[in-house]
Amino acid sequence: MRVVSVRAKWRTPLWATQVLCLLLVLTGLTVPSAAAQDQKRQDSWRIDLSGPEAERGNVASRPDGITVENSRARTPSVRGASHAVYTSPGRSLGRQLTAFTVLTEAELPTGTKVQTEIRGSNHPGAWTQWRAIGDAGAVRLPQAVSLLQVRLTLLGVPGGASPTVHAVTVAAAAEQPAPQQTPENGLSAAASGPTYRLFATREGLTGQTTANGHVIQPRDHFVALPSRRMLAVNGGHEYQVRLCYQGRCETAPVWDVGPWNTRDDYWNPPAQREMWRDLPQGTPEAQAAYQNGYNGGLDEFGRRAANPAGIDVADGTFWDGLGMTDNGWVDVTFMPDSGGGGSATVTAWAEANVRSCASTSCEAKSKVYPGESYPAECWVVGQSVTAEGVTNDKWVRLPLNAGGVGYVSGIYLKGDETGGVTTRCP
Repeated sequence: MRVVSVRAKWRTPLWATQVLCLLLVLTGLTVPSAAAQDQKRQDSWRIDLSGPEAERGNVASRPDGITVENSRARTPSVRGASHAVYTSPGRSLGRQLTAFTVLTEAELPTGTKVQTEIRGSNHPGAWTQWRAIGDAGAVRLPQAVSLLQVRLTLLGVPGGASPTVHAVTVAAAAEQPAPQQTPENGLSAAASGPTYRLFATREGLTGQTTANGHVIQPRDHFVALPSRRMLAVNGGHEYQVRLCYQGRCETAPVWDVGPWNTRDDYWNPPAQREMWRDLPQGTPEAQAAYQNGYNGGLDEFGRRAANPAGIDVADGTFWDGLGMTDNGWVDVTFMPDSGGGGSATVTAWAEANVRSCASTSCEAKSKVYPGESYPAECWVVGQSVTAEGVTNDKWVRLPLNAGGVGYVSGIYLKGDETGGVTTRCP
């Protein structure tokens, strides 16, 4: 199926324009100001699917849009489908907004699908949870935001047909309802969120691909939660949880979806929960199914829950971080400010690239500009960079608008060699 936008074209005679203006004057109506027209244009935009700053996992660019690059690539959380994920850069809105409409124009061969989600931020590095777009294209975020991001998940037939996304258009809704009173994880100012006792299982699956496009490495450090709402970008730490087991603890990013369910955001209040709203907050559906026969003892796919797992743990976190040798119960704290707004602010004196690691050989993810200030997290020792006769091997880690983090050489920052950042990255 192909969604096509059609716009009629005609030329308005000059006399008609003059008559319209006269009628507006006689009736007391006014022509919208240039500022109002500019605001309307800012409130509607098209995602640049070919832009270099987007986060891509198994995404191929074509003249008519984006599609799945390798139709045999799959992720365990989406059974029976090839998989690609595209995350746009953050878009500054110029004001605080809560409600949007999103139109995704795509060609969908039989058996293929595109999932569209958005999230927002009202200060750098801290995001709302992802929200899926409804059937009418409408979506409301739980809090007013000034920065917006779009994520597309493309699902195809393994080894066969794939969807092609031609365009994505976002617009601020005409009506902007007040934000919900109960904040979600992601924009709260609290130092830590609620802690739940959860049954944790070892994920394993080395060499396979997670739901955010990360290829699982031996002794990797991350977790999976059974909902896409807190799925970070590949390499990102904007959603994290802190796990503790028998006196050992580790904070790990959320890079995959599972176990059992994919729409079970049990950490949210029941009114905000995507599914299973009759369960108490903090109780995973699989746990209720296994222990109490909830939903007939089945998960959302009709499989019998063989354990009460509410979190999967990658091997490095499981073995090295927590010292676990078998599946078991752990204390999990959800980190509402895990994206971090940065522990300091740095100011650039020159334009410079923000890179994926502390070296000029790494990919440029963003830029800093002269006289502008940015939130910073910490500093690391990296490649030595020389500018105006001074050499500096300190790099400062910054949260990116697109999610995740990047590094800028301290040589381009005002102040001392770390731009005033005192914390060294762990």
